[in-house]
Amino acid sequence: MSDSSSLDAISRYLKKQHVLSLCCGDPVWCANCFYVFDRERVAFWIMTEQETRHGQQMTAAPQVAGTINGQPKSVMLIKGVQYAGRIALLEGEDEARARHYYIRRFPVAARVSAPVWEIRLDELKMTNNALGFGKKLSWIREH
Repeated sequence: MSDSSSLDAISRYLKKQHVLSLCCGDPVWCANCFYVFDRERVAFWIMTEQETRHGQQMTAAPQVAGTINGQPKSVMLIKGVQYAGRIALLEGEDEARARHYYIRRFPVAARVSAPVWEIRLDELKMTNNALGFGKKLSWIREH
């Protein structure tokens, strides 16, 4: 499967989910965050305060990784995504656009003033056992 068709399949899965694990820093720390996936930019948008432990670590070292997965009871239905990328605070028009889509997906976020961050994805790898046990789909950003 080509990178483009793999990205299409991965994107369909990511649009159906809403929570990612986010790993960052040294020593490594993990957090769970609601996200919106932007297929055009191949990026996640999250909202979190800079003062959190992961916010401080992401500011100091923007390389992040994590996972997105459901909780099926059957091993044959397991689907999940691993990702790696760089995170940055958004500003200006980029921040306004991302905040708009984030609030549209999670209306309760309209009451929160936390900054919006973008994880610009460099790599996505999806395991999809529904396509065959251990079936992997991959996408890597061309630099």
